[in-house]
Amino acid sequence: MSADRTLYEGEFLRLKRRDHWEYVERVNARGVVVIVAVTDDDELLLVEQPRLPLQADVIELPAGLVGDIAGAEDEAMELAAIRELEEETGYRAQGMTFLAEGPPSAGLSSETLSFYRAGRVTRVDAGGGDDSEDIIPHAIPLGDVEAWLVEREAQGKIIDPKIYAGLYFLGRED
Repeated sequence: MSADRTLYEGEFLRLKRRDHWEYVERVNARGVVVIVAVTDDDELLLVEQPRLPLQADVIELPAGLVGDIAGAEDEAMELAAIRELEEETGYRAQGMTFLAEGPPSAGLSSETLSFYRAGRVTRVDAGGGDDSEDIIPHAIPLGDVEAWLVEREAQGKIIDPKIYAGLYFLGRED
């Protein structure tokens, strides 16, 4: 196997080539956390945000980059998950439990996602992301999630399939 060759490097992504395969990697982050969080009222926390590459709003589990903040490059995955959940949804978790790790698109990117289950969440503010984001948080009763997602899809929203992975993890707790 030959060494990787950088074809292009931007502010956030790097395009690389190994042998005949081209792929991307993040330049300024160590990983991605995806958070499965349920309120005391049995509501699944989801977020909705415009995603430029898709030119559409996407419904997702709360998620974010790890190590992308200057001075906090060595941030622990669990702390990044707590930070991202609060930033995006306005809910603070008492802790995080690791669930699983894997690639979102193994043929496109070297990135891996780490799923975490949020421990006891408490609403502390409105959420909505940081100044660079336009996030709408949603708290959907667990029994209504699938129908709610179907309705959103009929409205032209794109549903991130990681939500179904999150529901799977919740089902394993029973």
